[in-house]
Amino acid sequence: MKYEFLILISALLFSGCLKQSGGCNSDPNIVAPLSEQTEVENYLIANNISAVKNRAGFFYKIIEPGSGDNPNPCSTIKVNYTGYLTSGVQFEKNQLFLRLDVLIPGWIMSLPFIKKNGRIKIYLPPSLGYRDKEKRNDNGIVIPAYSILIYDITLIDFQ
Repeated sequence: MKYEFLILISALLFSGCLKQSGGCNSDPNIVAPLSEQTEVENYLIANNISAVKNRAGFFYKIIEPGSGDNPNPCSTIKVNYTGYLTSGVQFEKNQLFLRLDVLIPGWIMSLPFIKKNGRIKIYLPPSLGYRDKEKRNDNGIVIPAYSILIYDITLIDFQ
């Protein structure tokens, strides 16, 4: 009886590991703190930028909705994007091809708003970006911890 119980527990643990490694993070369930949401909103107001607020606390503007279906967090996406800090410094401009659920929470939540060939501009509070982690890109540009991130993203394709 002991062995059957141990085998059952082992099987359950092993199947859980398989699910986690093969599945995807379909709902990050992260909501930015109100203080961060206010910071982003103040930036938008100060710069006369009109954007829609999402319940998770990021803001977005759909530039071009695109056509066809929308990606989901488990989709493999191909995008062109440019990333900025609120100071106006461009920290990245690139093309990306990978599964959406491995990206920062703000991307996971915002990309499903557009379709193939759609374009979105997102304004992410730190909790939906890199949070407390400082990042340095290949050109040596530092993205400070707790930064508001701005991305202009075009969804080229997804599967």
